[in-house]
Amino acid sequence: MNVTADKFIGGRVIVRQMESGFRSGLDAVMLAASIPAGPGQEVLELGAGAGAASLCLARRANCSVFGIEIDPELVILADENAAENDLSERVRFAAGDALHLPAELRRAFEHVMCNPPFHDEDGQTSPDAGRALALQDCGTLTDWLTGGMKRVVSNGTFTAILRADRMSEALTALGERGVTVFPLWPRAGEAAKRILIRAVKGSRAPFALLPGLVLHEAGSNYTRAANAILRDGHALEFQRA
Repeated sequence: MNVTADKFIGGRVIVRQMESGFRSGLDAVMLAASIPAGPGQEVLELGAGAGAASLCLARRANCSVFGIEIDPELVILADENAAENDLSERVRFAAGDALHLPAELRRAFEHVMCNPPFHDEDGQTSPDAGRALALQDCGTLTDWLTGGMKRVVSNGTFTAILRADRMSEALTALGERGVTVFPLWPRAGEAAKRILIRAVKGSRAPFALLPGLVLHEAGSNYTRAANAILRDGHALEFQRA
């Protein structure tokens, strides 16, 4: 298989990923930056791909991450990426279906995260089978969200990055209590294309829509706030007022 070696968070993480098919990028870094994990905590990633989000999170937060990925070739690649980044002791991957977890992962974690397939039947199907599997939800988005919440401890968090126009479905699946939405605006004045949505298990706090983050200046350059996350590896401030 042909792979490329790509730098994440300013080269602090190097991820080898398939040259063709689904490739991790900004979404993975933003997802990893939004997880409020601390040293020693355990995080589960559903649909880990080549491991970009898991590795970025582990590098920043000094936590342990378990990734589940349905494509066995990507699992091999993810494990190799963990080793090459000297993170094998804290980041491990397993082959399996995120919607039907293996027995060893059917337990509670402090945090669960996912970048699930979130394109519905809207003509965006990719001709590449692997990319289509990673992107096309085929009606399973609710299953990804509710399944992820089942694996969270009381007062733990479930976080997903989604296409912005799927927010209403996500709120239907997760409810609104204890849920916070953080939009990612391409530029000031433009509609958000992505959102981060976080649910705190057992929380009765009212729904919160945060100001979010503007990714780009008027041109193609990232904003200072976006660069702090994408290049410098900072956490994303995902706090209610």
